[in-house]
Amino acid sequence: MIGQANSKSLQHFIGGEWTGGVGGEFRVLNPLDDSLYAHVAKGTSEDICAAVAAAKVAFASYQKTTPTERERWLLRVAEIMEARQKDLVDCLIDEIGSPVQKAMFEFTKGLTMVRAAAGICRNVRGETIPSDRPDTISMSIRKPLGVVAVITPFNVPLIKTARLVSNALALGNTVVHLPSEMAPHLSLIFAEIVSEAGVPAGAYNVVAGIGAEIGDDLTGHEDVDFVTFTGSSVVGQRINEICAKNKTPNTLELGGKSPTIILSDANLDKVMPLAARSVFMFAGQACIASSRFYVERPLYDEFVKRFSVIIEKLGMGDLRDPNTVIAPIISPRQRERIKGHIADARAKGATVFGGEWHGNRCQPTLLTDVSEDMTVCRTETFGPVTAIYPIDSYEEGLKKANDTEYGLSSAIFTNDIDRAFDFARNSSAGMCHINGPTIHDEAHVPFGGNGESGVGREGTDADLEAMTELKWVTVQL
Repeated sequence: MIGQANSKSLQHFIGGEWTGGVGGEFRVLNPLDDSLYAHVAKGTSEDICAAVAAAKVAFASYQKTTPTERERWLLRVAEIMEARQKDLVDCLIDEIGSPVQKAMFEFTKGLTMVRAAAGICRNVRGETIPSDRPDTISMSIRKPLGVVAVITPFNVPLIKTARLVSNALALGNTVVHLPSEMAPHLSLIFAEIVSEAGVPAGAYNVVAGIGAEIGDDLTGHEDVDFVTFTGSSVVGQRINEICAKNKTPNTLELGGKSPTIILSDANLDKVMPLAARSVFMFAGQACIASSRFYVERPLYDEFVKRFSVIIEKLGMGDLRDPNTVIAPIISPRQRERIKGHIADARAKGATVFGGEWHGNRCQPTLLTDVSEDMTVCRTETFGPVTAIYPIDSYEEGLKKANDTEYGLSSAIFTNDIDRAFDFARNSSAGMCHINGPTIHDEAHVPFGGNGESGVGREGTDADLEAMTELKWVTVQL
């Protein structure tokens, strides 16, 4: 067990054992009111090394497990998750401030991720290859890489943990997991579940700690064979440099400045609820949130009017009330970032709808008259803030949507099938949604972005490719 979990004194999970390590503790605060949520063992370089060593030892036997065994373990993980739904949902509410609707959405999606991972256990396969050499059988076989380092964010910790850890385990890899220092409890509950499901000791290890202090120890470790990271573009660049130096393959899912284009033939009755969802789910603390709307002029005024009405109605009450939509902002640093973006825009002439604070929650905020010299124009805010721009044509909207260093998600609302598919082909983002919000994910899709938004893709098929390696084998008859 976690160890004194009821009093929220949390430990690492290394080699199948709970340990406090030697690094002291750090505190996790409930973002709703900054009250103490947990004391957590503070991971050190020694803890990382111990976890990697445990994963490496476990890999020697775990890579030889059968698809039936790994499939059974993962389906058992899903069964235990269902039995512990309340624990997981409560953790999402109290540790990171998820409104219950978002927590339930994440629980359901995380459950799907685990079950989808069980489905790839039997798909780790190669192929026969034609050969120019007579009487030769040429083939490829696919093998797990080894120790996978998983670094997950605070905003969707269950989805990311369930997807990345389960996919790695399904493919025969072992895992060392460094969760966000703002959301370690969720991953430690997941470790309990994995252990109870019968996954061999050392196959899954969790080290809690401060990423800025021990992240390099994990991503740069000589025995780490693959790194997958979700977080900021700045940290992603650092990890990419470390991995390049060590020739460690990796996937990086980073920040976004995701655009949505709304053309004049769109139906606003259908667009408005999807537009609100695309930016205000979890108070905009999502890399795929739509922080830029480009609206053709015939609809622009009506769109702004309707959106300004919607933001007044979004619930900001008890997080366990299903009518509550707006979450607290996770940390003081992030609150100051959001306040700074809004203040800068207001000072430079933007029109601000909303933007007031209620405790640690920011009222949904719309910005119009946004200019290039405003920070919010090009920089990711990671909060419930979006800018609305008028455009005179689809072509202008496409050009402006692509005028960014990011390239994660994008969306277009139109009944014009030609323009819709032109946008799908020519959007610089890694994901494009036609008549749907930028916030969307499924277990098996190639999830990820381009440019400053990342490297590689996540998902069952994508992770199967990324977390295994092909070996060429020939047999001379």
